[in-house]
Amino acid sequence: MRNIRFLLLSTLPLLCLLLIAAACRGKNGGAMQNVSAAKNTVPVCNADSLWHFVARQVAFGPRTPNSEAHRLCAGYLQAKLASYGASVRIQEFEARRWDNALLNGRNIMASFNPEQTRRILLCAHWDSRPYADRDTDPDVKRTPIDGANDGASGVAVLLEIARVMQQNPPLAGVDIVLFDLEDSGKPEWENHQAGDEYAWCLGAQHWAENPPVPGYSASYGILLDMVGTYDPCFAMEATSMYYAPDIMRKVWEKAALMGYGNIFQNRATGALIDDHLFVNDLARIPTIDIVHYDNRAQTGFFPHWHTLGDNLEHVSASTLKIVGDVVLATLYE
Repeated sequence: MRNIRFLLLSTLPLLCLLLIAAACRGKNGGAMQNVSAAKNTVPVCNADSLWHFVARQVAFGPRTPNSEAHRLCAGYLQAKLASYGASVRIQEFEARRWDNALLNGRNIMASFNPEQTRRILLCAHWDSRPYADRDTDPDVKRTPIDGANDGASGVAVLLEIARVMQQNPPLAGVDIVLFDLEDSGKPEWENHQAGDEYAWCLGAQHWAENPPVPGYSASYGILLDMVGTYDPCFAMEATSMYYAPDIMRKVWEKAALMGYGNIFQNRATGALIDDHLFVNDLARIPTIDIVHYDNRAQTGFFPHWHTLGDNLEHVSASTLKIVGDVVLATLYE
């Protein structure tokens, strides 16, 4: 069955048509640095800390819009980022879901080294799916999910990077943005039609069209989504390669130098409808998506995607650390 959250596109003209793309090509951020020579200067993530950050989010329950768990988790994320020395802005907004329900959203933006003009954007979504619409049990398809991997994993890596940056300030300015309302798109049991892609990533759309910092821009951006599964596969996703090919190649080459070429795979996959699409298309910031996606799998995503199985049991601290260390190596080169 066609998955409305991703599009398998084989040609550039079709990509342009479906994504309504206005090209914003990324520029090479600089020559590659030999990571082995920089081991003493590039900080690394702590696997236990990463696992704790996932577990802490999941402990609130499903972070679905308008819920108490959603409200409490937002407060936790805001306080945690502020505790690491970030200047934190909260962008509250309202958005209509695919069924016209009114959702209260909250994007969380934390800035490090705010005085620096050269900035790097790191982002993830912090909400969780309100439906287990991919679950094989028909009785639970309308049940909200924990979103341990789909949501909490990317946020956990960014919280750990924030902790590391407090102890090892980077030279560039870094902005962490946690997008809300990414995962409230139309469920599988509904009829799908053209334009349904705009039912996803509502927080990213709002942030890109209404930047909390007027005139905000960044040299490049990295989105993290579903980065905690066992047996990960991070391929070169087509939306990223269209808007920011130099950035994607830079990160993938960095991962290969670190010994992770089997995970950050040098092969192309189809285009995803994810937060980075709207950051690229609306905010004009060349942004890539580090996301578990393998178009050789049935859904393209990890086995427990959009099911009740997306829980702590299926999150790997080792995978989280690999992703976090690759992002840190990119930031500190």
